[in-house]
Amino acid sequence: MGEFDLIDRFFTQPAKALYTPAVHVGIGDDCAVLQPAPNAQLLVSSDMMVEGRHFFADTDPYRLGHKALATNLSDLAACGATPLGFTLALALPKVDESWLDPFSKGMLALAQHSACPLVGGDTTSGPLTISITVFGQIPQDQALLRSGAKVGHDIYVTGAIGEARAGLHLLEKRWECNNKPLRDHLIRRLEAPTPRLAIGHHLRGVASSAMDLSDGLRGDLGHLLKASQVGARINGNALLSTAPRLWMSAETSAWTETQKIAFAMAGGDDYELLFTAHPGFRAYLTELGQELGVGITRIGEVLASLDMKVVDTAGQICTLETASFDHFKSCSRA
Repeated sequence: MGEFDLIDRFFTQPAKALYTPAVHVGIGDDCAVLQPAPNAQLLVSSDMMVEGRHFFADTDPYRLGHKALATNLSDLAACGATPLGFTLALALPKVDESWLDPFSKGMLALAQHSACPLVGGDTTSGPLTISITVFGQIPQDQALLRSGAKVGHDIYVTGAIGEARAGLHLLEKRWECNNKPLRDHLIRRLEAPTPRLAIGHHLRGVASSAMDLSDGLRGDLGHLLKASQVGARINGNALLSTAPRLWMSAETSAWTETQKIAFAMAGGDDYELLFTAHPGFRAYLTELGQELGVGITRIGEVLASLDMKVVDTAGQICTLETASFDHFKSCSRA
């Protein structure tokens, strides 16, 4: 199968069925032509996934297709944006139809669910590499940024923090889990994250700053604090409350509170939202989480001092030795 046959069979034909009115020209021309709504700003984000660095060679291709797009949609969610479309650049060591079929189906299923059609891209031969650029829109000057956190504001996260890292440790055989439903859940959290687009929309005008959690709470929060020129105090017990299935399991029962907090703070691949908001929005955010069926947990507050303090149940400052993931300094996730 040649390059253009591959593109047409696995991507062009199924993608065209997902086009929205925002797609004036899609796959087949030198450029896609997208039409944002009137008085809307265009948002663009790119992400790359490399085999052996970001995923295992034997990762389920359906889940890999899903995750490749989900990681980019998570960036749009963090800005409060609505997707317009995405492009895919794919390097393949060989043409394997049994791999391409589930990979494309996993990616395009999420594309359909998120109203984010594939509008172009490229394929080539080489080490398995997936590079996606996603395009979104947002009403003028309403994009959520990292730089707006204010002293006295609350710090929140969505979802369960630390579960994706636990899933990675299971696949790396760093520890065992005899509870099959829990094991499957943790690996699914690693391999098939859910971009929080709906929550992002509702955070417009509510969140003072926001970003997505991809490389670990400790490092990502550090980026937000630096951009906003503030500090933070994190309640470790509140953070652990986001993932009760993990921390109440037999597999982690022997861990100390500090070990659990350190694990959750340094984990990656959560693809949840981290944001700050004025205390006056507490009731609204509680109701929003209940309405959408997603945990929205207040885990700390913004401080004037330019540092990050993490405290345990007794109010003692935790010493965290593990850093977040770094693509050039950390060991490979895979």
